[in-house]
Amino acid sequence: MDIPKELRDSGLRATLPRLRILQLFQSQAIKHGTAEDVYHLLRAENLQLGLATIYRVLVQFVQAGILVRSSFESNAAIFELNEGHHHDHLVCTRCGKVEEFFDPEIERRQEEIAKARGFDLADHALALYGICMNCTDNTNHQGSREPTHAAEPKAASGTAR
Repeated sequence: MDIPKELRDSGLRATLPRLRILQLFQSQAIKHGTAEDVYHLLRAENLQLGLATIYRVLVQFVQAGILVRSSFESNAAIFELNEGHHHDHLVCTRCGKVEEFFDPEIERRQEEIAKARGFDLADHALALYGICMNCTDNTNHQGSREPTHAAEPKAASGTAR
């Protein structure tokens, strides 16, 4: 993918911060991440960008349709690459891991429910909360309720795409 062209096509200049932040999402270094997650990855690369600058770039990407912003259980905004297709999320309430899924039967039922109640469904978000297998295994094998991984950031409640 031509990242500078994608930025220009979205009406954004291809600045170093924008290029590097978009590369983080496209390389899957961040799948579902907060501004703080981006900040820490860039600091580890010795790229000195302020958190406010990173957040501003993420919001610009959302406005341009490059990223999607979601909120799950915490108050932190979670950003992910807009891959052009709808999906729902599973969120671990212990470690914050977020996994995407798509189920045609769930989608069909939601449409039926909306129609039965006189709604013309324009959009929807579904987030299912539970405990991921890693956290469950750690509880069962170690007797600890503390997560031992943080593959994904802690997420916040509200809309998710």
